[in-house]
Amino acid sequence: MYQLSTSEDQALIEITGNDIQLDFTGVVLKGNTDEQRPDEFTGIAIKIMPGSRNIQIRNARINGYKIAILADSVTGLSIQQCDLSFNYRQQLKSNLDREDISDWMSYHKNDHNEWIRYGAGIYLRKCNNAKIIGNTVTNGQCGFMMTLSDSVTVADNNFSFNSGVGIGLYRSSHNLIYHNRVDWNVRGYSHGKYKRGQDSAGFLVFEQCNHNIFAFNSATHSGDGFFLWAGQHTMDTGEGGCNDNFVYGNDFSYAPTNGVEVTFSRNLIMKNVIRDCDHGIWGGYSYESDFTDNDFAFNRIGIAIEHGQNNNIALNRFLYDKTAIKLWSREKQPSDWKYAQVRDTRSMNYWIAVNQFTATETVYDIMGTDTVAFSGNLKMAHTNGLKLGDRTHDIDTSREDDPLDMDYVPDERLKKVPATKRPESEFPKGKDNIRITQWGPYNFEYPLLWLKKIDSAGRYHFEVLAPSGNWKVNGSLGFEITDKGVDSFPSYLIAKPSADAAFKEIRLEYMGDVFIDQFGKAGGNGSSFGYELYQPKQNWDIQWFSWNEATDPLTKEDAFMQLLSSTPIHQSTYDQLDFTWWGTIGKNLPADSFATVATTHIETEAGFYDIGITADDYVKVYVDGKLFIDAWDPKYTTLDELTHQRKLLELSKGIHEFKVIHAERTGIATLMFYIHPIKKQENKIMFQQKITSY
Repeated sequence: MYQLSTSEDQALIEITGNDIQLDFTGVVLKGNTDEQRPDEFTGIAIKIMPGSRNIQIRNARINGYKIAILADSVTGLSIQQCDLSFNYRQQLKSNLDREDISDWMSYHKNDHNEWIRYGAGIYLRKCNNAKIIGNTVTNGQCGFMMTLSDSVTVADNNFSFNSGVGIGLYRSSHNLIYHNRVDWNVRGYSHGKYKRGQDSAGFLVFEQCNHNIFAFNSATHSGDGFFLWAGQHTMDTGEGGCNDNFVYGNDFSYAPTNGVEVTFSRNLIMKNVIRDCDHGIWGGYSYESDFTDNDFAFNRIGIAIEHGQNNNIALNRFLYDKTAIKLWSREKQPSDWKYAQVRDTRSMNYWIAVNQFTATETVYDIMGTDTVAFSGNLKMAHTNGLKLGDRTHDIDTSREDDPLDMDYVPDERLKKVPATKRPESEFPKGKDNIRITQWGPYNFEYPLLWLKKIDSAGRYHFEVLAPSGNWKVNGSLGFEITDKGVDSFPSYLIAKPSADAAFKEIRLEYMGDVFIDQFGKAGGNGSSFGYELYQPKQNWDIQWFSWNEATDPLTKEDAFMQLLSSTPIHQSTYDQLDFTWWGTIGKNLPADSFATVATTHIETEAGFYDIGITADDYVKVYVDGKLFIDAWDPKYTTLDELTHQRKLLELSKGIHEFKVIHAERTGIATLMFYIHPIKKQENKIMFQQKITSY
């Protein structure tokens, strides 16, 4: 093993030339030294330089970097049998009960390699005719990402259990992607609480990606199973799209959001399995598309298409979906939207034929749509057959119950695909098995004490998980354990927290075989695992103010600060500073152009503390009267992840004042304060900025 770190934009190894074969058997490249802070990993392990040809990399093991392998403008690249796991990933702030907006991602732009900020196991730019075969990228943020790369073969890889994207394409066409595992690429989900996915996906296909084949892949338990968007060029001009892609024989089940999302484009979605998603297929503005021979089950909506045109929905099977097919449109489009100015965006011209509906609550829900023909569909044990809303015309059900014998010829593109079936799943199925830790989805391979819920009596209900073995309680602090299950896995534990203890902890001991934890570190018999919670008493005095052009927080900051000495428009106390406002901050109170001043006093033990703040739009944090975090700048809201700022603070024993000044301009507003002790002084290495002491 080679412990070799590198700086933010530098590569440890640069490869330039032609016809080079590199076999890394027996070599491990390990980057940043602090395994427990993957959000601070930097650098590139291997970079293949522009102009190189026929470079082959095999059997590399790389972890601890921002990007493991990056290639730019390389023809005939081959990357095979490499393990590029445990590289960069963001620390997630969403918790059991609510999201933090800083966890959201945006992949809508990559013309200037914006995706690199999310890290990757493999990142290709302008690499035609590459072969990515048999690689593994897990426990990172993004697995395999490519831009401006055509005719690439991606097969037999495992890009699973990442917190962002399994396989991502941008302006990439004519690629063959088959028999890959891209399961459990997910964030933004808490079972029974929230389910928006935060733009995580198994497959992400953005901006003018055409004529790609996606066949026999498993992309379950991901934010979206398959996420396709035409791109900003199409939004701005009405031209192009991500068209003529062939999505065949994949499993996109158990997505918190959409099994398949395909928008503003023309595609063939055939013979896929899509179970237990919010939407099986979301096909907004899809046109001339075929949705054929797919299996839908237990989705809230099987197929949902707004403003679609000239689409066929045929030979599909729907089982226990609440609504099988929903078609609709809104009455008006935004007047300044170029796409709607140059394209016909009416919802119209559907043929729905030879589908089978079993035990669906509503088979068809249609409004704002013209010209729909039904032929030979079979409905069994349904509640509502056809629900028609307003603005519908020429809905032809005259042949709905007529028998119709229909089949199709196998698509010629399948001849290019060596696989004939999907890789089998090795893990439990169902969205209730999605558990998002602060470093991404739990992968079932190490012991975990998982907080499942807090009941109405304030008791904490935990799952005790591991692949095998036994466990025992080693001790607790600030928790009274009131019940526990068997000493094998899986099991449960119930504990009641003390109202007086600021720091609470439960420690368990694992007894069993060797495992690899979420940071890639080996553990085994006698390893400790558990749950920690820091809940110091916080009594936040919060005041709200309304500002205007004369007191603008950016252009008139002095006047704005004087405003905060006036009478607030509202005042209250809370035990936490934890707000997200989607509208007004309260009854008869503003949604925009308001300011927040929040003050509390926290009694701490001497030591190091991780202080964080998530805010939109502007925020300053003062500790004991001194400015500690200054994010009073629009740049901190240009990217979702920048809305969260954190620093390490050394505090003396005693009572300390924390004051937060926040200003909201427009849109969504949020304000969330975090404080957590760092248990050991040597963990100062985990922070790369200067430590402040108060």
